[in-house]
Amino acid sequence: MDALKKFAGGSSSSHGNGAQTSGEKKDVGDRVAGFINKRQGGKLSDQQLETGTDKVRGMYEKATGKKVNPKISN
Repeated sequence: MDALKKFAGGSSSSHGNGAQTSGEKKDVGDRVAGFINKRQGGKLSDQQLETGTDKVRGMYEKATGKKVNPKISN
């Protein structure tokens, strides 16, 4: 169950996650990017991943004219 909470963006311990100090929860896009990053060796920081997923969301919205579902990306 702890692994599921960790994947969902929660923490199984009382320690806070450094990337979430601003009170912002990770959305699905951020968690998927983090998972892929971890599988590739974890070369990018959480802030770099956040910036990248935000840029991809912006490019998608600009190209299609549609907003991304808030359940997927905020």
